[in-house]
Amino acid sequence: MKIHLSLLIAFIFGLMATYLAYANENDDERDTKKVFVFELKSDIDPRSNRKVRLAMEEAKNQEADLIIIHMDTYGGAVNDADDIRTMILESTIPVYSFIDKDAASAGALISIACDSIYMAPGASIGAATVVMGGSGEAAPDKYQSYMRSMMRSTAEARGRDPRIAEGMVDEKLEIEGISKAGEVITFTVSEAIANNFCEAQVSSIPDLLDHIGWENREIVYYEPSSIEDIIALFLNPVVSGFLILIIFAGIYFELQTPGIGFPLLASVIAIILYFIPYYLTGLAANWEIAVFIVGVVFLLIEIFVLPGFGVFGILGILGILTGLTLGMLPNDLFDFTFVASGKLFTALLTVLLAAIIATVLLFTLMPKVNEWKAFSSISLATTQQRTDGYTSTMYSNDLVGREGVAHTRLLPSGKVRIDDEIYDAYSRGEFIDKGDPIKIISSEGTSLRVKKVDPEA
Repeated sequence: MKIHLSLLIAFIFGLMATYLAYANENDDERDTKKVFVFELKSDIDPRSNRKVRLAMEEAKNQEADLIIIHMDTYGGAVNDADDIRTMILESTIPVYSFIDKDAASAGALISIACDSIYMAPGASIGAATVVMGGSGEAAPDKYQSYMRSMMRSTAEARGRDPRIAEGMVDEKLEIEGISKAGEVITFTVSEAIANNFCEAQVSSIPDLLDHIGWENREIVYYEPSSIEDIIALFLNPVVSGFLILIIFAGIYFELQTPGIGFPLLASVIAIILYFIPYYLTGLAANWEIAVFIVGVVFLLIEIFVLPGFGVFGILGILGILTGLTLGMLPNDLFDFTFVASGKLFTALLTVLLAAIIATVLLFTLMPKVNEWKAFSSISLATTQQRTDGYTSTMYSNDLVGREGVAHTRLLPSGKVRIDDEIYDAYSRGEFIDKGDPIKIISSEGTSLRVKKVDPEA
């Protein structure tokens, strides 16, 4: 009996030990903090705006306990910085900023919006004066006033001194013991800590987590999806220029060989691949895409409805080039205040070079297209010899001087009708509309060369 009782007690203690071990293991799992980290180490623009939004959504989906922004930026567009600031202020997950080197201008605004700021040795924060993208000079006062108000309100929301935040923008503001008139505030690590714009100096993100006592943590680094990698690829100016080549070449070949469809399809696909990445990143606005489409429509009107090279042709070309160029830039309508001169130059150079190269290649390669084996599947590329059974109608010189009417439009090739007979013909380069009176000026074997005549004459 004593043996059975001892065995029963041992069994009970064994169950209790197993339960406690299982409970402790689960407690350890529950105590593990998930930390979500993403980098912000580029200019603040629509692309970084999109990256922050996707990263914040991913952190929420993963039920992160903390978001850390690994910061190193000299700033960028004020409107995109405002969007990022708003996302951080409205986040239900605490957001910390780890300033690796610099958080200047828009970067300072984003950092001040975070719940806590940590800085690496040698880092700095401040210098938030708004500057123009082209010259680097201070922007007009309306932009400075807007930035000052955002800095004040953001600092107030996080319990930081709003006057110091405003002093990072306004060089005229003098704060005793901190800044003198004529200087914008830029803090070193020690200065930021002394003025409550930094919690502590840390050397790395793990060091930051050790500082706040999160020893049991899981760090998840944001990795852009494959779709984002593809978008980034198509944002490369070289790829954009290649797509522009296909756009122009496709339109040209379709006009030269109407009805084939393949060149037009290639052009449409290139247009989609060109604009969608810029649209998703916020660079290409709806109206810029509309300008491009209107340009194409005007060009088609010039070719098929009002031929000649007039107003619609010029407007069409300008619309196409303008839509392609503006789609690459972070402009606000026609305000290029914050568009860096380098980006503007790159966009213009990409579009113009692609257009020029496309024109040169088309006129150089077009005569050799019929020699390509790939083209023979969609176009008659062989010579039809008489020995193979082919025959042709040779027009007599007796037709020279006779008059008739255009049976179809001549652009410049088409058909004419003379005494109820239909003949192949082409103009001297001028547009001749259907029904216009014509006169034959020469016979070119299987085709007639014609000119438009004045009925009154």
